[in-house]
Amino acid sequence: MRHHLAGSGMLIALLLLCVFFSIATWTRQYPQDTDAAEHLAEIVLFEAGKDGRVIIVVRPRSDDVTFAKALQTSLKKYEVSVLEVVQGEPKDARAALLRAAASGGVDVIACNRATASWLVFSDLSHDFPALKDTLVVQPQSQAWAVFLKTDNLLNIANQIAVIAILAIGMTLVIITAGIDLSVGSLIALSAVITTIIVRDFCGGVHAGAAGMFVAGLGGIALCGACGLLSGAFITRLRMPPFIVTLAMMLVGSGLAYRLAENQSVYQVPDSFARLGRGSDLLGLPNAVVLMLLLYAAAHIVMTQTRLGRNLYAVGGNVEAAHLSGVPVQRVILIAYVICGLLAGLGGVVTASLLKSGSPTYGQMYELYVIAAVVVGGTSLSGGRGTMPGTLIGAFIIAVIQNGMNLTNVESNTQKIVLGLVILGAVLVDRVRK
Repeated sequence: MRHHLAGSGMLIALLLLCVFFSIATWTRQYPQDTDAAEHLAEIVLFEAGKDGRVIIVVRPRSDDVTFAKALQTSLKKYEVSVLEVVQGEPKDARAALLRAAASGGVDVIACNRATASWLVFSDLSHDFPALKDTLVVQPQSQAWAVFLKTDNLLNIANQIAVIAILAIGMTLVIITAGIDLSVGSLIALSAVITTIIVRDFCGGVHAGAAGMFVAGLGGIALCGACGLLSGAFITRLRMPPFIVTLAMMLVGSGLAYRLAENQSVYQVPDSFARLGRGSDLLGLPNAVVLMLLLYAAAHIVMTQTRLGRNLYAVGGNVEAAHLSGVPVQRVILIAYVICGLLAGLGGVVTASLLKSGSPTYGQMYELYVIAAVVVGGTSLSGGRGTMPGTLIGAFIIAVIQNGMNLTNVESNTQKIVLGLVILGAVLVDRVRK
């Protein structure tokens, strides 16, 4: 019952954060997506009719050009002819207006918010008498929260995917009353190893899917071996997890820099980015889908299998677990191996997201991962924690960071806020105990 109440409290906290940042970022929006282009095409059709003459004016920016193409497509569907598409500066728009005035005029000039405010359109009847009846139209504005925009929500999920994947392994380790500080360095090591294998053994930019898959397995396996080594030192030699994983953090970082020769490895094919950037299921990023599948599997393991029960037993009371016949050392070893494997997978996803491998990846990630686990309700003293709680904790951290970015909170202040959040989560854990 207490776990359910704690989980409900974290979920409520996440929802309250979403509400707060939605209110804080509520502003008037000037959309130029596909829906905005469709709506503007309807306005043009109403004002000019099918026989109307239309000029589209946008800036030479990728989002503006995409908007112009979507508007052209919509106008073509309504059989409205477009005389010209201007992708440039005010002087280019002026030249187009002069051409239109010389050739018989234009009925509608379709713009976005930025180009509609250009001075060249401010007094058409005076500057271009032949265009005195020309209308300048733009998409209608709407009041909406920047935080709740679809692109921003998907961005939150995509950015938190790697940290959330690592947090699964960290949850297992912390439930056993351990800690793993090496996960950030293992991300860099996995990314570097994966991209080096692709570059040197699988054809580089011409590598196929099988080669990239094998390269990813290589990066994951090496990090799993690092987790095995850490777990062996902790269980066999009874060394403190903090010291062992701190040493492994330095070893992993040093190896990544040596193997990459202090440079980024970018000789990978474009298709390598599909895991991190692609979206093959319901429009969700593949990294997010992978994260959700891993959490579902981890939740089943923790609630329905002997390994899950043993992990809780070891973290709750190691002596009692040993007397009950639980293979304590093996359970702890498995936790660190899984943590290493997931760190390796996080490195592959990061390399895919950034389409390269670099020894600088994963810096400070261990702190964000531990923060997500602790905020998610996992006790640092071991024996208590859930996978849904960790996922909620990861999203709480992501929402706080994203909301502070949207509200222009200075970066140093963000660190202070994040530190206070972690302290608050630990304080709540101590009070609950």
